[in-house]
Amino acid sequence: MLTPAQLTGRDSSHLIDYQQHQLQAEVAAAYARMCEAAADQGVVIAIASAFRSFDRQLGIWNRKFNGEAPIYSDRGELLQTEQLSTGEKIDAILTWSALPGASRHHWGTDLDLYDPRPFNTTDNKLQLTAGEYAEGGPCYDVACWLQRHAHEYGFFLPYARYQGGVAAEPWHVSYRVIAEAARNNLSTATLASALTDADIEGKRCILARLADIKERYVDNICTDNGWSDVWCG
Repeated sequence: MLTPAQLTGRDSSHLIDYQQHQLQAEVAAAYARMCEAAADQGVVIAIASAFRSFDRQLGIWNRKFNGEAPIYSDRGELLQTEQLSTGEKIDAILTWSALPGASRHHWGTDLDLYDPRPFNTTDNKLQLTAGEYAEGGPCYDVACWLQRHAHEYGFFLPYARYQGGVAAEPWHVSYRVIAEAARNNLSTATLASALTDADIEGKRCILARLADIKERYVDNICTDNGWSDVWCG
């Protein structure tokens, strides 16, 4: 069982180094088996992101809140930060970026995956956008393979579809058995404790809404295996 500090990304002692990233050992082993199976079918999978610390997530959050990084609507439209209320800004950020302390990437169970081959040149950089994983996109084969086969290796897609919380993320897989235990153990009180002393923008509004934020953006996931006829025909 992860400690409160491990659940909220403030302690990474439960992780091992793996391919320039950090994961739990069981997750790394399952991922290696999955990649080997995909490669046997001509699909190349690589890790874009794995463990992310509280401090790194905090930096992402504050840059977006302060208008130093773009934020988007649930339809992917660029928003003007200065025109949003604090609450609107928080919801817009949460659609695409996790609250520090509440990111699934803190647990060492979740990975953002892609096909590295189209991005071998400096002219073409991965953005982790829906278009890259849609039909005709450079990571479409990866998206289809993960939807069909990830569950065979213990993974699922928590954001396979948009359900009013986090936007659809066809690149995001989660190692179910450990991740679900972590999510169930992450309480609102644990989150509040991690955030109270943090230098996070919008803190007062976040803490006032924390239970609702957790329900909408942390617990509101796709619990099936992520298959979608829309994406893969």
